[in-house]
Amino acid sequence: MRILGIDPGLRRTGFGVIDVDGPRLRYVSSGTIVVPTDQPLAGRLKVILDNIREIVQTTNPTVSALEKVFVNTNPASTLLLGQARGAAMCALADSLLEVHEYTALQVKKSVVGNGHAAKEQVQKMVQHLLGLSGVPTADSADALACAICHAHFHPLTQRLKDTGQLPASQASRVRGGRLVG
Repeated sequence: MRILGIDPGLRRTGFGVIDVDGPRLRYVSSGTIVVPTDQPLAGRLKVILDNIREIVQTTNPTVSALEKVFVNTNPASTLLLGQARGAAMCALADSLLEVHEYTALQVKKSVVGNGHAAKEQVQKMVQHLLGLSGVPTADSADALACAICHAHFHPLTQRLKDTGQLPASQASRVRGGRLVG
């Protein structure tokens, strides 16, 4: 399984691609889409859309994982982040990739063991888990962490589906090892 993780942002969108072979995780690619701030909103969203489409074509992932938006104290910022996330999701859906969504709390807990971990802790754990020679940037580390989170959640979801304990339509309801909602 090859997972494309996305950490959406209107200024900087991180991406990270890993291969999963049983318990082994292997780094494939990562980076940051830097969105020009001098363009109108529609143009900025198109930059995200086009770049993610290109990343999908280049890396050929089999599935994607996208970080969910948290509600910020500033509603305008939350709305803009949601639009960047929507552009990323459209690019993934247009590429016919299954999209799995995880909260920042789920991602951090899956990678670091603490849902309130600092960015530096996430970066160090991503470096360790993937055997990277250097510490990844914050944006690419968050995207790689999202992909790692899916690698950890996917076997549980698949096992529940295979045993008939979880219909395929309810797979998105598995969170933190528990069925919710």
